[in-house]
Amino acid sequence: MPMIDVYGATGTFSDKHALAKDLAAAVMRWEKVPDLPLFRNNTAAFIHELPADSLSNVVGDSNYVRVQVLTPIGVLDREKQLGVVKELTDIVAAAAGDPGLKERTWVLLTESPEGGWGINGHANTGADLVQAARAALAARKA
Repeated sequence: MPMIDVYGATGTFSDKHALAKDLAAAVMRWEKVPDLPLFRNNTAAFIHELPADSLSNVVGDSNYVRVQVLTPIGVLDREKQLGVVKELTDIVAAAAGDPGLKERTWVLLTESPEGGWGINGHANTGADLVQAARAALAARKA
């Protein structure tokens, strides 16, 4: 269940809520998890606006965006990595109304170690997620 954090200068995105929703949906699609509330309700994006003077490249430009995606370990194989990075970059540029932002968007894929993230007071493992997903699928069929 990924968490997505987007960092950019204040004013880069006019509709931050739509951007967050679009990014979360894209990552969920690339993970190829079942369309269950378990995953829909726990895949989220957070948009962080920074004053323009709080970010810079070497020459002083502050028109960059960083997207960090945290997933459970082993969820994204190479095909999924390539796909999610491209799609998130495209979504960010479209949300900013700036096709050139693709060249200035960094997407960082980070894997949480086994049991290294939690929700509802429980540190989850891959086996925990599989068990929860199977229970949700069984409940849906019942």
